[in-house]
Amino acid sequence: METIHIYHTNDVHSHLENWPRIGQFLSEKKELHQAMGEDVFLFDIGDFIDRWHPYTDATKGKGNIELLNESQYTAVTIGNNEGVNLPHDDLNHLYDHAQFDVLVANLYKKDEIYPNWVKPYKIYQTKKGTRIGVIGLTAHFVHLYELLGWKLTEPIAELKKWLTPLKEEAEVIILLSHLGLRDDERIAAELPDIDLILGAHTHHVLEKGKHVGETLLGAAGKYGYFVGHVTLKLDEQKGITQKDAILYDVETLSPVQDEQEQIDAFFLNGKELLSQKVTTLNEPLINDPFHVTNFSLFLARALREWCSADCAMINAGLLLGPLSGDVTEYDLLAICPHPINPCVIELTGEELEQVIVQSKDESLAHKQIKGLGFRGTVLGVFVYDQISFKENTILVGGEELEHERNYTIALPDMFTFGHFFKEVIPPKDKNYFLPEFLRDLLKWKLQMQT
Repeated sequence: METIHIYHTNDVHSHLENWPRIGQFLSEKKELHQAMGEDVFLFDIGDFIDRWHPYTDATKGKGNIELLNESQYTAVTIGNNEGVNLPHDDLNHLYDHAQFDVLVANLYKKDEIYPNWVKPYKIYQTKKGTRIGVIGLTAHFVHLYELLGWKLTEPIAELKKWLTPLKEEAEVIILLSHLGLRDDERIAAELPDIDLILGAHTHHVLEKGKHVGETLLGAAGKYGYFVGHVTLKLDEQKGITQKDAILYDVETLSPVQDEQEQIDAFFLNGKELLSQKVTTLNEPLINDPFHVTNFSLFLARALREWCSADCAMINAGLLLGPLSGDVTEYDLLAICPHPINPCVIELTGEELEQVIVQSKDESLAHKQIKGLGFRGTVLGVFVYDQISFKENTILVGGEELEHERNYTIALPDMFTFGHFFKEVIPPKDKNYFLPEFLRDLLKWKLQMQT
């Protein structure tokens, strides 16, 4: 009999307040299993970085990679927070000093060759000679990757392409999937040769895993709340006789001696690295999610001007705090931490009117939002630039809106991903501006004022 231990994390999103315990736990477990002569593999399934955290933003994720090195991870795949929230060069150099493999079968350079830091799969061998084939896939945000200079292929088609060599070269096949639970279930049902799928992206929690046919699915939620552990038992013919999955709640793990000091150090180091002054304000800019302020108007205007659009619309909940006096890079991150990009959509006047009318729904202001890149809490009221109202008439650029005319509206890209205005915004081309985040536009506009 052979026992193989696999520990996995996913969607940590730079919640480094949980990392000291995770790091200590993984180190202790690895030492214990190795003392018993058992093999241990450590995998992260993507979105380990998230630029809301000052340490991640300041180091463009390289600080996070050092943490994975220290914990001696075996391999990772990338999530969308690595893939589309870093400029091309920053992603291209993110793993320069990685001491683990980066497995992403469906990510290519524009010339359809893998970047030098990517492998589609890797074969690992245990002490008893069992060959374990591990392949990685990331979510199919094909258009956003293209805008950043990458080529992304359809993940399941890519997986099928590589399954033939994997079956020839390995007795055990593991998929690191940053695709989401629905795709993982589909893959397990259609491709039973995969023994284990470690999942991510949809932040699902599988406390004891989930069996779909012969395949075991494992997933550890989000933010480092859990660490996953899969145990595989093999017979002498290297056939799997047992698969078990459990999750460890990080709150129940042993505290680390200097835990709070480590957590504070991540944050303070990042803040120090982002201490460069952007501008000095003579008058404070005040935020209020439930009322239009000069600050929210300022951001809406910056968005329209950056995108050269006819008009713009934002939600006031994007601004999480005020600015006053000397403004640093850290201040901009703190009040606008979202990895949200500008986007321009062309609409007819009739379509634009429907969007505006829906945005005036007073119930939206208190709506709590999760995901879509949003790092705040409530949506807030909608704020417009070059859109105004005179009695029952909508004005765009000071002129009455015309139903047959085409208009360009700039808005945060989150409104093109979710259910907002879905019935109104047609599936036309959406022009995304990458890699700039909204805080980059704030910085640009603030520096224009000085």
